[in-house]
Amino acid sequence: MSTTTNPVNIVIVGASGDLTRKKLLPALFSLYCNGFLPERFHIVGFARSTMNDKEFRMQVAETLTCRYEPEPSQCDIKVGQFLKRCHYHTGQYDNADDFRALGRRLEGLNGPRANMLMYMAIPPGVFLDTAHSIRQAGLSDEESRDWSRVVIEKPFGRDTESSAELTRALGEIFTEEQTYRIDHYLGKEVIQNLLILRFGNRIFEPIWNRDHIESISISFSEEIGVEGRAGYFDHFGIIRDVMQNHLLQAMALTAMEQPISLNPREIAEEKTKLLRATAPIDMEHTVTGQYEGYLTDPGVPEDSVTETFAATTLYVNTPRWYGVPFQLSAGKALDTQQTEIVIRFRELPYSLFPGVVGNCLRIRVQPNESIELIVNNKVPGMAFASSVVRLTMLYHEEFKTELPEAYERLLLDVLRGDRSLFIPTQELAAAWEVVTPALHRIETERLKPQTYAYGSAGPGGKAPDAPTPHSEEDRGHGG
Repeated sequence: MSTTTNPVNIVIVGASGDLTRKKLLPALFSLYCNGFLPERFHIVGFARSTMNDKEFRMQVAETLTCRYEPEPSQCDIKVGQFLKRCHYHTGQYDNADDFRALGRRLEGLNGPRANMLMYMAIPPGVFLDTAHSIRQAGLSDEESRDWSRVVIEKPFGRDTESSAELTRALGEIFTEEQTYRIDHYLGKEVIQNLLILRFGNRIFEPIWNRDHIESISISFSEEIGVEGRAGYFDHFGIIRDVMQNHLLQAMALTAMEQPISLNPREIAEEKTKLLRATAPIDMEHTVTGQYEGYLTDPGVPEDSVTETFAATTLYVNTPRWYGVPFQLSAGKALDTQQTEIVIRFRELPYSLFPGVVGNCLRIRVQPNESIELIVNNKVPGMAFASSVVRLTMLYHEEFKTELPEAYERLLLDVLRGDRSLFIPTQELAAAWEVVTPALHRIETERLKPQTYAYGSAGPGGKAPDAPTPHSEEDRGHGG
């Protein structure tokens, strides 16, 4: 069923990049196949590369797959229909006249009152110039249409100050209601399930606190290195690229208090409170690493101290979580490719049965999405001998369907105007406050990361445990 009867123009600024080809256009094609795009829609790619519609469509066709269409003949028909709606417009990001020309072309496709979705799939360095050009060309104007929305890809700045400056500058171009800051991890099914898992099951919420939980770990690992993205990555590093957004978002959903409703504002408010109560990263209890060979990648300075691995322990200064370590780690060129959240419950203060261990809830975000509860169980045929068993729910077996890609859900929410999975200004600021002091220390003191072998577990694999905070000074800016 279509999201709206009004025509929509979807403009992807930076359409010649990998994000557009590998993620955005396949996601839009999936929405089209499932009837979630309006009957009258057009997709227009805008970028500096010289290309015509035919060449653009040939590139698009290479990445389209019919995951929901078993009949090859039907797939070919849908691909052809979709490609007819795809167009390309060459222009410079800092040239308002090029965007005015784009506007005239959009009017020719869908009329002057078509709704507008603009996706900024561009490097951070050209973002503000592009936004000013869009404003000068009148493409963000909502007076002549029902809505005009802009989607912004991370990173949202480099630290607290630059993020605030970017927010202020963008606020002069787009309203907060028009702005959708995207973290694609929030579109993943398992991340979205955290709220239902916690607040929809009576067995979890009463024990989801410091009295029963010993620690929570959230880890992200990739087997590949920077893979041609060294020029971008060296300017940011793994803390900005993964920890400040993906991992802190997962942590906020795991640890936040229950919102009074599922209204996006109420959810964001609870996440923001949780992040504001989180003490900043302490470099004394943090490990950073850089894989062997990183310095030889094109675009990486030979004296770079950019981290490709980071592991740290955070504390949330609230009555629910005081003293519970949240162990966050993220790295590239490691021995595994996975993201998971592990909640370790405290051991029994006294047990009749030798060998029992503390229970553990393991939430696998990717790959092979699953939820696993580790419990103690009697070994059959033996008198009270215990064994650890795993109660596992695999998404693909339980629901008998392929999970939608994160960008499918997020793009659909933008079209519907649903802000639940997008990051508002105050929440963004709170997340930056957690990581900015550490980032500044790394850069000002030129702290050298430990070297680790490509394909290993990283430099030690985890952060050293931080002591439990006991004083106002230890607790950082919590509260």
